[in-house]
Amino acid sequence: MNLYILTEERPKIEVLEIIIKQFLKDKNFCAFLDNLRILPIIKDSTFSFSYELIGVRSEQIDKIYLEIVSGKSSFVDYMVFFQNHKPTQDDKPFYLIEETKTDDSESRNTGVYQRISKFVYAETFYPNAKKIMLYNIRVKQKEKPTQTSIFGTRILRTLGVEILGKDLKENDEILKPFSSIKELIVFKSQMRKAPKGNVPITITIDDREFKVDGLPSDDISVYTPTNKILISARLVKSGRLAHDPNIGAVSGIAGALRKLGFKGDIEIISHGLNQNQIGNKNKFIKIANLLNLSLQKLTIPQIEQEKAYWHYEKESEKLGTIFIHLLVENFSSGKAIFENHAGCEKGYFITRDNQSIALQKYENKELYKSGNKNAIVFIPDLILLDLQHLEIINIEGKTYENRYQGIEELKNYDFIEKEYIKKYYKEFKIIRSVVLYGGYEEKIIELEIGFLLNKKGQIILGIKAPKIFRFALKNLLDFWKKQ
Repeated sequence: MNLYILTEERPKIEVLEIIIKQFLKDKNFCAFLDNLRILPIIKDSTFSFSYELIGVRSEQIDKIYLEIVSGKSSFVDYMVFFQNHKPTQDDKPFYLIEETKTDDSESRNTGVYQRISKFVYAETFYPNAKKIMLYNIRVKQKEKPTQTSIFGTRILRTLGVEILGKDLKENDEILKPFSSIKELIVFKSQMRKAPKGNVPITITIDDREFKVDGLPSDDISVYTPTNKILISARLVKSGRLAHDPNIGAVSGIAGALRKLGFKGDIEIISHGLNQNQIGNKNKFIKIANLLNLSLQKLTIPQIEQEKAYWHYEKESEKLGTIFIHLLVENFSSGKAIFENHAGCEKGYFITRDNQSIALQKYENKELYKSGNKNAIVFIPDLILLDLQHLEIINIEGKTYENRYQGIEELKNYDFIEKEYIKKYYKEFKIIRSVVLYGGYEEKIIELEIGFLLNKKGQIILGIKAPKIFRFALKNLLDFWKKQ
């Protein structure tokens, strides 16, 4: 049978290797892995919108295919199927995998809390799929995990999620799922409190909070799974229901409480929302319906669950930028030194000595906060390094209908070129180019556009396409050329 790996992200060789090794281990299969490469599948000189991973030899696995998909809401980064045919909505995945590059050293919340809600939501569609949280950490990992990391990881474990890619030696307690409602609530109560002025995330039963130094006389253990649990958490951000770390934390806590057998009411308090900010499309409202949660003094609309969890991507500009990214890295000596594909996790800027740097968000943070929205750092969707020709290509990705907007946005890269590229790659010439996906045009007339992948899968180079585009594309077409 074939292995199908469906993803919203740009497929990464190092992540695919971890997934395949885990799959081999779980299935007790044997295979040889050597020089993994991702091949865009070309038929009659057109792209099929599928990729093949080569470099894995196994008697149990015929082919490994990669497909770019998108989720309806709160979609995990990878779904893995083991079957003969291309997956459909009716098929059940073997794995649900969320990948993050964020560690405690960068953010206590986004490294764990922000991802939990994805597993809570996905389990309603695929309760029997194996769930994995995969840490693809590029920066130095913090030696001692924070309380937030420990709590969030134990929530994940309670939800049945396996942890991969993180060094958990000497921190065995982080792997233990909570064994009871009491243990979960007591652990949270003992965590360091939020700074003054912030709304702390707290868990109380029937409006009674349990003390750190000894429980009250009416011990928590005597409470039944039908009492009312209150979770305080601020969910409003920028005037809407959008506080992702807290949404993840609340979803995870509530999901774990349900997993541990709590059947009573769970109410979210101190959320900061008003009724006008509650819609029926927000991922938290969908999770609230699934877990039977309520918001203090507000009404949560009852909504029908989505029938489809995912779909094959056919519209996004990332189909073009991901294609050119994989083309260059697999069919030339070039590589990406930064990526920010539409709807995907933003990467690091890679320096000449292979150090990973998180790009700053603002040219002037105070100016931005005062209302000047142009004080942010405008970043490309992709930066490619062509070592052979000593060129760096800054790429703006757009759909065909938005091509003129893409050309205009090429003008915004002065800051990143001055502060990052010229600092670390002094001898390189910098080129700016637009990469497009969509439409049915079969030629490009705008000089600023380097590449177009149209909806028919036709691959069109611009008049002034960067040299590395031409070189890599020739190699790809030669590879698939019939003898």
